[in-house]
Parts: sequence; C-alpha cells; structure tokens
Amino acid sequence: MPVGLLIAMMAAFAATPAAAYIGPGVGAGTIAVVLGVLGAIAMAFVAVLWYPIKRLLKRKKTPATDAAQSSGGSGVGPGAGSGAAE
Repeated sequence: MPVGLLIAMMAAFAATPAAAYIGPGVGAGTIAVVLGVLGAIAMAFVAVLWYPIKRLLKRKKTPATDAAQSSGGSGVGPGAGSGAAE
C-alpha cells in the first residue's frame, strides 16, 4: 500500500467531528442567495434582449399605423367623416 494513501486513511479516521451546529437557516439563506443571483442574471439577460425585440415589434407596427393615418384614418374619433372640423 502506498505511503500517501496510508497517511490519508489515518488522517481521515483520526478526524474528530466538529462541535458546531449552523442550523437550517443557513441552508435556507444559501438557497435564497443562489436563487437571487440566478434571478438577477436571468433578469439582466431579459433586459438586454428585450429592448431590441421591442424595437423590432414597434417597427413592424409602425408602417401599418402610418398607412391607416395617410388614407384618411379609421373613421373613429371626433369629427371623423362628419365634416364638423371644416
């Protein structure tokens, strides 16, 4: 048996248990921190991607809105088609 393995086994069996109790609150806090960091990363990723997607969606909507306004509107609203504004 190699000497290093023998020393490692002796050190493992000679270790005494720690007289420390950290409680369940530390585990819950650790889970909360991990979820918070993952949530922050996800929100940053969404925030970085959302602006270009929103701009593309607005660009697709804009020509349809301009076409409706240039053809006299949709006939909805004050004075639309009644000649009252003239």
